[in-house]
Amino acid sequence: MSLNETPLANRLHVGLFGRRNSGKSSLLNALTGQQAALVSDTPGTTTDPVYKAMELHGVGPVVFIDTAGFDDIGELGGKRVGKTRLAAEKTDVALLLFTDEGDMAEELRWVKWFRARKTPLAAIVSRVDERADRGASLAKAVEEAAGLPPLRVSVRDEASVEAVRRTILRLVPEDYDDSSVTGGLAKPGDTVLLVMPQDIQAPKGRLILPQVQTIRDLLEKSCVVVAATTATLPEALARLKEPPSLIITDSQAFAGVYAQKPRESRLTSFSVLFAAYKGDIEYYAASAEKLDELPPTARVLIAEACTHKPLDGDIGRIKIPAALKKRLGPEITIDVRSGNDFPRDLTPYDLVVHCGGCMFNRRYVLSRVADAKAQGVPMTNYGILLAKLAGILDKIELPPG
Repeated sequence: MSLNETPLANRLHVGLFGRRNSGKSSLLNALTGQQAALVSDTPGTTTDPVYKAMELHGVGPVVFIDTAGFDDIGELGGKRVGKTRLAAEKTDVALLLFTDEGDMAEELRWVKWFRARKTPLAAIVSRVDERADRGASLAKAVEEAAGLPPLRVSVRDEASVEAVRRTILRLVPEDYDDSSVTGGLAKPGDTVLLVMPQDIQAPKGRLILPQVQTIRDLLEKSCVVVAATTATLPEALARLKEPPSLIITDSQAFAGVYAQKPRESRLTSFSVLFAAYKGDIEYYAASAEKLDELPPTARVLIAEACTHKPLDGDIGRIKIPAALKKRLGPEITIDVRSGNDFPRDLTPYDLVVHCGGCMFNRRYVLSRVADAKAQGVPMTNYGILLAKLAGILDKIELPPG
């Protein structure tokens, strides 16, 4: 990925859902103007979700997701449907294709699912050019059953495809692009000092994504950005004529940076910023306080967005487990899950600790938070937990969620 390319996690996710052979892949190709997905008359051609990134006029960077049919069958079909469900959890705007007015039970279940999660949804009667009766009667049945006036679409009719694009634009959540990595913690003209340990998981010569996005956010706010490492922090502070308004550190260095920061400077971390940018910072902070109540036999789940081979000093695999065992005792049980491998049932756990989530879009992170809340399981993130463990959670800056 080039420096100018928008990461998938920062793109509007538009998902296409429907039965096998309902025309999802054909519609994706029509919307993108490319052969992004394989099209076939054979049901079940789409297996794993197909992600296609592009620019959509009026929206900006988006990623379209073509999913397997939710009526897939058999053991393999069940796994495909599971991946369709995962794609739905990441979806910011859903396009639901209807094909049969006589049997809409499964589609209506998905309508209910999306509405429960407040996911903007458009109903589409697809492939209207292939059946004379597919138009008015099916559209009327969909509107009556689902309460959604559907779009009648033929991929051979550019006007109807353009109507889908306009609908996507209309359904984009109003607050979708209003968020800022640093929130209200930085304003134009502020001097912001970044303390950036060289992360062992980042390839040589590169910064990790949260650092890159934070720098970009600060530059767009016309802040003066100064960067240092933990080793050069004293020299960086000495060279500044005035204390920085804000210091943003790697969460692992919280205690050391807090001990050195000027009294006038506010302190936060990259992971804490992402707690608000991607997740539910209020729930994270309240959940971190539950640490004081956990028993010595607690079971903790650590969830990483990235899938990587752990190295010595890995924060999620080594440092946080060691810190938790030091705090709670050696008898606690710690499970680590990475990527999309996240349990549906969280009730066996006393606490979930999530990474910053920079590789996930916000809706997907919030879907995990919603699952934890619904099951009554406390959930926090790396930065908030490390601040709690350092005894400074009440002394750092928490951006508004």
